[in-house]
Amino acid sequence: MVALTRSTTDQSRAASAELAAQYPCIRARTLQLCRTLRPEDTVVQSMSEASPTKWHLAHTTWFFEEFVLAREAGYRPLHPSWRYLFNSYYQSVGPMHARPARGLITRPSWAEVLAYRMRIDERMQTLLARDLAAELAARVILGLQHEQQHQELLLTDLKHLFSLNPEEPAYDPALPRPPAGRARELGFVRGREGPVEIGHAGAGFAYDNEEPRHTEWLAPHALAERPVSNAEFRDFIRDGGYRTPTLWLAEGWTCVQQRGWQHPLYWADDLQSEFTLGGRRELDQDAPVCHISYYEADAFARWAGARLPTETEWESMAAERDPGGGNFQESGWLQPRADAGQTGMRQMFGDVWEWTGSAYLNYPGFRAPPGALGEYNGKFMCGQWVLRGGSCVTPGDHIRASYRNFFYPADRWQFMGLRLGRDA
Repeated sequence: MVALTRSTTDQSRAASAELAAQYPCIRARTLQLCRTLRPEDTVVQSMSEASPTKWHLAHTTWFFEEFVLAREAGYRPLHPSWRYLFNSYYQSVGPMHARPARGLITRPSWAEVLAYRMRIDERMQTLLARDLAAELAARVILGLQHEQQHQELLLTDLKHLFSLNPEEPAYDPALPRPPAGRARELGFVRGREGPVEIGHAGAGFAYDNEEPRHTEWLAPHALAERPVSNAEFRDFIRDGGYRTPTLWLAEGWTCVQQRGWQHPLYWADDLQSEFTLGGRRELDQDAPVCHISYYEADAFARWAGARLPTETEWESMAAERDPGGGNFQESGWLQPRADAGQTGMRQMFGDVWEWTGSAYLNYPGFRAPPGALGEYNGKFMCGQWVLRGGSCVTPGDHIRASYRNFFYPADRWQFMGLRLGRDA
């Protein structure tokens, strides 16, 4: 597990005290995100790829119980049958309830899940009050990072759920709108050429799929200064983008035909409004387009006479920039913001996850750690594509230049957008 997290945490009391302070803050943030919900909202599953809010809260709690508390000799689980209900995909742990049927778990109730969280939190706080061995501390750190991933998933899954209700209820009607801005004419910045190093290195947490750091070769290229805007994507639609098969990968064109796509997810058919976590609102033409699949991002890039950046190109450019200050979950808008109007590379962190043209594969020398936690990333390196940069619902301290997100090419319920690349 130490190999998985590459954490610098040691057995010192200072490190344990830091974890003891972080733990309740991150766990409380998850509950805060549920403050606008009714119990009925937390049970329903809108599609097989999404999970009910109640399941998210139970699963993240199960993670700490299974991978941290249960490491203690003689530990007895609070609810032994819940190991089956709330295991996600850890085959090494044991069998699990089918993912598409998570919405059928009406019991345990919302109140029982909250009580489960409270009791596990009490046990975790007792554990964190003492000096932890490096291996156990690393598992706590992974659990907190895992919780932050589910905070983002909780919001994206709720948005999809509410969008299917004919009344289109808002997750939070009081959500403020992002500040107005104006997308400047799209320019390009030339990237580095020749050998570059990518991947995580040094102190701090990273997932195993971000390692090992290694050398890649970059040909002459340039990246767009900002993500593609709603107005630019609307031009693609009006120019027949969804009706022109030569712009699409074969699988993408089949997907468009079978699913009847005519615009990004959550857009109205008149292309004037979109459904947001604050309800249906007028489309901000200058904000980054989001909720598009890899297929749509690739088709737009072809239409624009460009291509998607590789993840090496993206990371090489982003490594020189500070993720701080981006539009993340803490901004409170939970929606991409319009370009602030600066020049040069911008909005690389936050706002929208940016599709790359890179398949999600292992780095040279990658080895998944042994045991159940080795299933965290490595076994998904097949048929998915890499996204970079985080989104407006990603916790700000969860992201870094080397972070690799990954989804299937037809997925689009996450806050997914694109930045153009081109040969130079």
